[in-house]
Order: sequence, then C-alpha cells, then structure tokens
Amino acid sequence: MNDLLRRITVNPAQCGGRPCVRGMRIRVTDVLDLLAQGLSTEQVLAEMPDLEAEDIAAALQYAARKLNHPILAA
Repeated sequence: MNDLLRRITVNPAQCGGRPCVRGMRIRVTDVLDLLAQGLSTEQVLAEMPDLEAEDIAAALQYAARKLNHPILAA
C-alpha cells in the first residue's frame, strides 16, 4: 500500500464508517469539498490546522483510486 494511503483510515465507529484522515474526525470528503470550492492547499491547511500537506495529497489519491476501479458486468 502506498505510504500516503496509510493516512486514510476507516473505522465503523467513527464518522459513520466514512474514510477519515489519520483517525481524526476529518473526513476525506471534507477535504475534497474545500478543494472543490476553490481553496488552495494552503487555505485548507489554515482552515483545518490539524491537517498536514501529505493528508491532502492522501485524500486526493484515495478519491482517485476509489473512482478508478473496474466494474464487472454480471
């Protein structure tokens, strides 16, 4: 597994089992939403001071991997 992806955790007892950053209650979708609204990496880090730049890269990589999976027709 890629080292960046180790930063993304999934715990059924936290945030409804949604993927989070390093076990914190910061969901991958929270990071992606801020980026989609046009915030820069620096602005996201200022908005969420517990995040590190690598966390943002991990969230993007996680999302890209989730979207790029094969779909098998039955």
